[in-house]
Amino acid sequence: MTTSSPLGGGSQEPTPPHVQDHPQQPGAPTTGPGTPKGLAVAALVAGIVAFLTGLLPVFGIVVGIAAVVLGILALRRRQPKALAVTGLALGAVGLVVSLLVTIGIGALIGSADDDEPLATATTEQEAPAPSSTPTDDDEAVTPTPTASADPDVPADWAAALEDAEPRAVSLGSSRAATYESLISGGATPEAAQYAVDTIGVDWQENAAKKAKQYRDGGMPVDTIHDQLTSEYGEAFTVEEADYAMAHLDD
Repeated sequence: MTTSSPLGGGSQEPTPPHVQDHPQQPGAPTTGPGTPKGLAVAALVAGIVAFLTGLLPVFGIVVGIAAVVLGILALRRRQPKALAVTGLALGAVGLVVSLLVTIGIGALIGSADDDEPLATATTEQEAPAPSSTPTDDDEAVTPTPTASADPDVPADWAAALEDAEPRAVSLGSSRAATYESLISGGATPEAAQYAVDTIGVDWQENAAKKAKQYRDGGMPVDTIHDQLTSEYGEAFTVEEADYAMAHLDD
Protein backbone atom coordinates (compact mmCIF):
# COMPACT_ATOMS: atom_id res chain seq x y z
CA MET A 1 0.00 0.00 0.00
CA THR A 2 1.31 3.45 -0.91
CA THR A 3 0.41 6.83 0.45
CA SER A 4 0.78 10.12 -1.24
CA SER A 5 3.08 12.62 0.29
CA PRO A 6 1.46 15.74 1.50
CA LEU A 7 4.13 17.60 -0.36
CA GLY A 8 3.17 15.88 -3.62
CA GLY A 9 6.40 14.04 -4.12
CA GLY A 10 5.04 10.62 -5.04
CA SER A 11 4.44 7.46 -2.97
CA GLN A 12 6.29 6.41 0.25
CA GLU A 13 6.83 2.97 1.70
CA PRO A 14 5.31 2.37 5.20
CA THR A 15 7.74 2.54 8.08
CA PRO A 16 7.93 -0.69 10.25
CA PRO A 17 7.05 -0.26 13.93
CA HIS A 18 10.00 0.58 16.16
CA VAL A 19 11.03 -2.28 18.44
CA GLN A 20 12.23 -0.90 21.81
CA ASP A 21 15.02 -2.75 23.59
CA HIS A 22 14.54 -3.47 27.33
CA PRO A 23 17.95 -3.54 28.97
CA GLN A 24 18.40 -5.73 32.12
CA GLN A 25 17.73 -3.78 35.28
CA PRO A 26 20.86 -3.17 37.30
CA GLY A 27 21.08 -5.29 40.43
CA ALA A 28 18.84 -8.12 39.15
CA PRO A 29 20.13 -11.59 40.11
CA THR A 30 21.68 -13.67 37.40
CA THR A 31 20.96 -17.36 37.49
CA GLY A 32 22.16 -18.37 34.15
CA PRO A 33 24.54 -21.20 33.44
CA GLY A 34 27.55 -18.96 34.08
CA THR A 35 26.52 -17.89 37.63
CA PRO A 36 29.22 -18.86 40.19
CA LYS A 37 27.93 -21.02 43.04
CA GLY A 38 31.04 -22.31 44.82
CA LEU A 39 30.34 -20.54 48.12
CA ALA A 40 26.71 -21.66 48.12
CA VAL A 41 27.68 -25.29 47.58
CA ALA A 42 30.36 -25.04 50.25
CA ALA A 43 27.83 -23.54 52.67
CA LEU A 44 25.40 -26.37 51.95
CA VAL A 45 28.06 -29.05 52.49
CA ALA A 46 29.30 -27.43 55.70
CA GLY A 47 25.72 -27.04 56.94
CA ILE A 48 24.97 -30.73 56.37
CA VAL A 49 28.15 -31.75 58.20
CA ALA A 50 27.36 -29.37 61.09
CA PHE A 51 23.81 -30.71 61.33
CA LEU A 52 25.02 -34.32 61.43
CA THR A 53 27.78 -33.63 63.96
CA GLY A 54 25.84 -31.25 66.19
CA LEU A 55 25.98 -33.67 69.13
CA LEU A 56 29.77 -33.52 69.09
CA PRO A 57 31.11 -30.83 71.41
CA VAL A 58 33.33 -28.11 69.88
CA PHE A 59 33.59 -29.78 66.46
CA GLY A 60 29.97 -29.05 65.63
CA ILE A 61 30.47 -25.44 66.72
CA VAL A 62 33.43 -24.96 64.36
CA VAL A 63 31.68 -26.51 61.35
CA GLY A 64 28.45 -24.67 62.13
CA ILE A 65 30.22 -21.30 62.21
CA ALA A 66 31.89 -22.11 58.89
CA ALA A 67 28.51 -22.98 57.31
CA VAL A 68 26.90 -19.77 58.55
CA VAL A 69 29.77 -17.60 57.31
CA LEU A 70 29.84 -19.30 53.89
CA GLY A 71 26.06 -18.97 53.57
CA ILE A 72 26.17 -15.24 54.31
CA LEU A 73 29.00 -14.70 51.82
CA ALA A 74 27.13 -16.66 49.14
CA LEU A 75 24.00 -14.53 49.63
CA ARG A 76 25.98 -11.30 49.48
CA ARG A 77 27.62 -12.39 46.21
CA ARG A 78 24.24 -13.35 44.76
CA GLN A 79 24.97 -17.03 44.41
CA PRO A 80 22.10 -19.55 44.33
CA LYS A 81 19.87 -18.53 47.22
CA ALA A 82 18.36 -21.95 47.90
CA LEU A 83 21.76 -23.59 48.45
CA ALA A 84 23.07 -20.72 50.57
CA VAL A 85 19.99 -20.44 52.81
CA THR A 86 19.80 -24.21 53.32
CA GLY A 87 23.47 -24.42 54.28
CA LEU A 88 23.14 -21.41 56.60
CA ALA A 89 20.08 -22.85 58.35
CA LEU A 90 21.60 -26.31 58.82
CA GLY A 91 24.85 -24.77 60.06
CA ALA A 92 22.98 -22.60 62.58
CA VAL A 93 21.09 -25.62 63.95
CA GLY A 94 24.29 -27.66 64.26
CA LEU A 95 26.03 -24.71 65.91
CA VAL A 96 23.33 -24.25 68.56
CA VAL A 97 23.06 -27.98 69.34
CA SER A 98 26.83 -28.42 69.61
CA LEU A 99 27.08 -25.32 71.83
CA LEU A 100 24.42 -26.69 74.21
CA VAL A 101 26.14 -30.08 74.35
CA THR A 102 29.48 -28.45 75.11
CA ILE A 103 27.99 -26.33 77.89
CA GLY A 104 26.22 -29.37 79.38
CA ILE A 105 29.37 -31.49 79.43
CA GLY A 106 31.32 -28.64 81.00
CA ALA A 107 28.67 -28.25 83.71
CA LEU A 108 28.75 -31.98 84.50
CA ILE A 109 32.52 -31.99 84.81
CA GLY A 110 32.45 -28.91 87.04
CA SER A 111 29.75 -30.45 89.24
CA ALA A 112 31.75 -33.65 89.66
CA ASP A 113 34.83 -31.66 90.68
CA ASP A 114 32.80 -29.70 93.25
CA ASP A 115 31.17 -32.81 94.74
CA GLU A 116 34.46 -34.66 95.33
CA PRO A 117 35.93 -32.27 97.95
CA LEU A 118 32.48 -31.98 99.54
CA ALA A 119 32.24 -35.75 99.93
CA THR A 120 35.76 -35.84 101.39
CA ALA A 121 34.92 -33.10 103.88
CA THR A 122 31.71 -34.90 104.89
CA THR A 123 33.64 -38.11 105.52
CA GLU A 124 36.16 -36.27 107.64
CA GLN A 125 33.38 -34.63 109.65
CA GLU A 126 31.61 -37.94 110.26
CA ALA A 127 34.73 -39.51 111.75
CA PRO A 128 34.56 -38.60 115.47
CA ALA A 129 37.73 -37.38 117.05
CA PRO A 130 38.93 -39.53 119.93
CA SER A 131 38.21 -37.95 123.28
CA SER A 132 40.97 -37.76 125.82
CA THR A 133 38.68 -36.62 128.68
CA PRO A 134 37.34 -39.50 130.75
CA THR A 135 33.64 -39.44 131.65
CA ASP A 136 31.76 -40.85 134.58
CA ASP A 137 30.71 -43.83 132.48
CA ASP A 138 34.33 -44.45 131.58
CA GLU A 139 35.19 -44.42 135.24
CA ALA A 140 32.38 -46.84 135.95
CA VAL A 141 33.60 -49.42 133.46
CA THR A 142 37.35 -48.99 133.98
CA PRO A 143 38.65 -52.42 135.01
CA THR A 144 40.30 -52.65 138.37
CA PRO A 145 43.14 -55.12 138.80
CA THR A 146 41.69 -58.25 140.35
CA ALA A 147 43.24 -61.22 142.05
CA SER A 148 43.39 -64.47 140.14
CA ALA A 149 42.11 -67.67 141.64
CA ASP A 150 44.56 -69.82 143.52
CA PRO A 151 45.38 -72.94 141.51
CA ASP A 152 44.50 -75.07 144.52
CA VAL A 153 40.94 -73.75 145.00
CA PRO A 154 37.98 -75.78 143.78
CA ALA A 155 36.82 -75.19 140.24
CA ASP A 156 33.45 -73.77 141.31
CA TRP A 157 35.18 -71.20 143.50
CA ALA A 158 37.37 -70.12 140.57
CA ALA A 159 34.26 -69.91 138.38
CA ALA A 160 32.52 -67.72 140.99
CA LEU A 161 35.53 -65.39 141.07
CA GLU A 162 35.44 -65.11 137.29
CA ASP A 163 31.69 -64.36 137.37
CA ALA A 164 32.17 -61.71 140.04
CA GLU A 165 34.51 -59.59 137.94
CA PRO A 166 31.94 -58.09 135.49
CA ARG A 167 29.55 -57.35 138.36
CA ALA A 168 32.00 -55.83 140.81
CA VAL A 169 34.43 -54.27 138.34
CA SER A 170 32.46 -53.30 135.22
CA LEU A 171 29.11 -52.57 136.88
CA GLY A 172 30.55 -51.13 140.10
CA SER A 173 28.24 -53.21 142.33
CA SER A 174 28.54 -53.41 146.09
CA ARG A 175 29.98 -56.36 147.93
CA ALA A 176 26.54 -57.51 149.07
CA ALA A 177 24.98 -57.07 145.63
CA THR A 178 27.81 -59.02 144.03
CA TYR A 179 27.43 -61.82 146.58
CA GLU A 180 23.67 -62.08 146.04
CA SER A 181 24.16 -62.02 142.27
CA LEU A 182 26.57 -64.96 142.46
CA ILE A 183 24.18 -66.93 144.66
CA SER A 184 21.36 -66.24 142.20
CA GLY A 185 23.62 -67.45 139.41
CA GLY A 186 24.07 -70.86 141.08
CA ALA A 187 27.26 -70.39 143.08
CA THR A 188 27.52 -71.94 146.51
CA PRO A 189 27.71 -69.60 149.52
CA GLU A 190 31.32 -70.66 150.06
CA ALA A 191 32.26 -69.97 146.44
CA ALA A 192 30.46 -66.61 146.45
CA GLN A 193 32.14 -65.60 149.71
CA TYR A 194 35.52 -66.58 148.33
CA ALA A 195 34.88 -64.50 145.21
CA VAL A 196 33.96 -61.27 147.02
CA ASP A 197 36.83 -61.71 149.45
CA THR A 198 39.41 -62.38 146.75
CA ILE A 199 38.40 -60.12 143.90
CA GLY A 200 40.29 -57.13 145.31
CA VAL A 201 37.78 -54.40 144.47
CA ASP A 202 37.68 -51.08 146.36
CA TRP A 203 34.04 -51.12 147.43
CA GLN A 204 34.18 -47.52 148.60
CA GLU A 205 35.23 -46.39 145.13
CA ASN A 206 32.36 -48.41 143.68
CA ALA A 207 29.99 -46.56 145.97
CA ALA A 208 31.44 -43.21 144.90
CA LYS A 209 30.98 -44.08 141.20
CA LYS A 210 27.38 -45.13 141.79
CA ALA A 211 26.67 -41.91 143.69
CA LYS A 212 28.00 -39.80 140.79
CA GLN A 213 25.89 -41.78 138.33
CA TYR A 214 22.74 -41.11 140.37
CA ARG A 215 23.60 -37.42 140.67
CA ASP A 216 24.27 -37.07 136.95
CA GLY A 217 20.99 -38.90 136.27
CA GLY A 218 19.08 -36.18 138.13
CA MET A 219 18.49 -37.81 141.50
CA PRO A 220 18.36 -35.30 144.41
CA VAL A 221 21.58 -35.36 146.40
CA ASP A 222 19.79 -35.83 149.73
CA THR A 223 18.29 -39.13 148.55
CA ILE A 224 21.45 -40.65 147.07
CA HIS A 225 22.79 -41.88 150.45
CA ASP A 226 19.59 -43.81 151.14
CA GLN A 227 19.66 -45.28 147.64
CA LEU A 228 23.21 -46.50 148.18
CA THR A 229 22.49 -48.20 151.52
CA SER A 230 19.02 -49.59 150.72
CA GLU A 231 18.77 -53.35 150.41
CA TYR A 232 16.46 -52.70 147.45
CA GLY A 233 19.00 -50.31 145.98
CA GLU A 234 22.76 -50.79 145.87
CA ALA A 235 23.24 -52.42 149.31
CA PHE A 236 26.47 -50.61 150.18
CA THR A 237 27.43 -50.28 153.82
CA VAL A 238 26.85 -47.01 155.67
CA GLU A 239 30.57 -46.37 155.78
CA GLU A 240 30.87 -46.90 152.01
CA ALA A 241 27.90 -44.59 151.35
CA ASP A 242 29.40 -41.92 153.65
CA TYR A 243 32.65 -42.12 151.71
CA ALA A 244 30.74 -41.78 148.43
CA MET A 245 28.87 -38.66 149.60
CA ALA A 246 32.07 -37.11 150.89
CA HIS A 247 33.75 -37.58 147.51
CA LEU A 248 30.73 -36.79 145.36
CA ASP A 249 32.35 -33.68 143.87
CA ASP A 250 35.83 -35.16 143.35
